Amino acid sequence: MKYRRLGKTELDVSVIGLGTWQFGGEWGRAYTQPEVDAILDKGKEQGINLIDTAECYGDHLSESFIGNYIARRNREDWIIATKFGHHFHERFTRTDVFEPQDVIKQLDASLKALHTDYVDLYQFHSGPDQAFDNDALWTTLDKQVQAGKIRHLGISIGSNDNLHQTDASTQVNASVIQVVYNRLDRIPEERVFPSCERQDLGVLARVPLASGYLSGKYKPGATFSETDVRHRHDLKSTELKLQEVERIKQNEVPAGVDMASWALAWCLKHPAVTAVIPGCKDPEQVVANAKAAELIDSL
Repeated sequence: MKYRRLGKTELDVSVIGLGTWQFGGEWGRAYTQPEVDAILDKGKEQGINLIDTAECYGDHLSESFIGNYIARRNREDWIIATKFGHHFHERFTRTDVFEPQDVIKQLDASLKALHTDYVDLYQFHSGPDQAFDNDALWTTLDKQVQAGKIRHLGISIGSNDNLHQTDASTQVNASVIQVVYNRLDRIPEERVFPSCERQDLGVLARVPLASGYLSGKYKPGATFSETDVRHRHDLKSTELKLQEVERIKQNEVPAGVDMASWALAWCLKHPAVTAVIPGCKDPEQVVANAKAAELIDSL
């Protein structure tokens, strides 16, 4: 495993993290605690130290799985990033809630679910600019930093070209940007990444496998069940993506190299990117993701 400094936080994070949206049940299956334990244990074994979750991955469900695991392990082994700004109601249904006092309730609920006194990174979660521009929100969050509940603040931008929030990161005391970035979606390279580099912000690339399309498992014409979030994607757009994936696989992925590992390493080649946070459904996928660290220097 390789490690990089996460912007101004001075945290050294593994270049491969563990994305945990799937633990909330919106990716076609429900998880049990032993299954989550096995995934996280395998991550630790591979040298991974970064876990990314959110309050709305199943109404703190993902956080609870992680917290129940952490309670039986060494908290200091992990850098835990979570998010705020949404209330989960049922599968695929959320409402935005960014009022300062409600965010404090969300933070306390996250700390309780995670069985910890602090989170390493607390991220504004894909909120609108109007909510972002509320000075009272950031004043309230700074007080939580001073109280020791939050080590660092970050922004998970909803649009991968949201320069407004990215440019204002230092102003609101945020040290990290989380953004969608992958071989099929390179928009952050144009404006967001240069801004991150100017401010020395850490960058977490989410959806680095393009919702699994870059895993190499799906051929043009593939369909997804109604319980899978990809079932909600536009059919024509999905087909075009799968056709592009086939082209990339034939023309860009070296022979004998796993496409998913290649896609993660491809993201990490950009100098602005600190780490990728792919999801993983089982320990075997954790191992496959971790192998991407070995490919970075050879691409």
